[in-house]
Amino acid sequence: MLEGKVALVTGASRGIGREIALTLASYGADVIVNYNGSQEKANEVVASIREMGRKAEAIQCSVADFEACGEMITKAIEKFGKIDILVNNAGITKDNLLMRMSPEDFEAVIDTNLKGTYNTIKHMYRPFLKQKSGSIINMASVTGILGNAGQANYAASKAGVIGLTKSLARELASRNITVNAVAPGFIATDMTDAMTDAAKEATLQQIPLKRIGTPKDIAETVAFLASSKASYITGQVISVDGGMAM
Repeated sequence: MLEGKVALVTGASRGIGREIALTLASYGADVIVNYNGSQEKANEVVASIREMGRKAEAIQCSVADFEACGEMITKAIEKFGKIDILVNNAGITKDNLLMRMSPEDFEAVIDTNLKGTYNTIKHMYRPFLKQKSGSIINMASVTGILGNAGQANYAASKAGVIGLTKSLARELASRNITVNAVAPGFIATDMTDAMTDAAKEATLQQIPLKRIGTPKDIAETVAFLASSKASYITGQVISVDGGMAM
């Protein structure tokens, strides 16, 4: 499904990003594994991809750093020759009620989640235009659609990603470049594993399907959007949330 394609996945050393990288590789893509903190975990992802017979490379970069994003993409294109698929997955949370939220915590989340998405796309804009093809998948969130108390910064960043996605889809459509967003709901990750049973149960009551999603649910949606099967889909926000936001 993705044979001959090269994908760059940000925040790919763990969690949802890791699963996206592995799933894209399982469908035939070579993968650039971006990470910020954990080189060891990123190298594990690279090793798993290479075991599938695909090419992979780990590149460290904070997506909040505009210049570093440019260096990462230049290095990746030099190494792989091109990038066909850009998955903007890297993100952070710094939750608190707004009255207790520091300006630094608000800015940090915006800088990584929203500005980080801008940074990578900005540096990929010309290469995609030159290729006259490409697929951009941005990670939004059910929180960016519904809002959530104690997550004003995160919700604002993800709502911004949705607006950015729709605007870029219009800008790039004439060059055969698709831009879509995936909005995960309650997904089983290290963060959700740390929740109390009572908190998990309260969240489950908000999900019509009455179950927690998996990183694989997200990864398969991303793989579909990156493939030729989704070539007529652009500017969309695909909620993978068990029905939370319907």
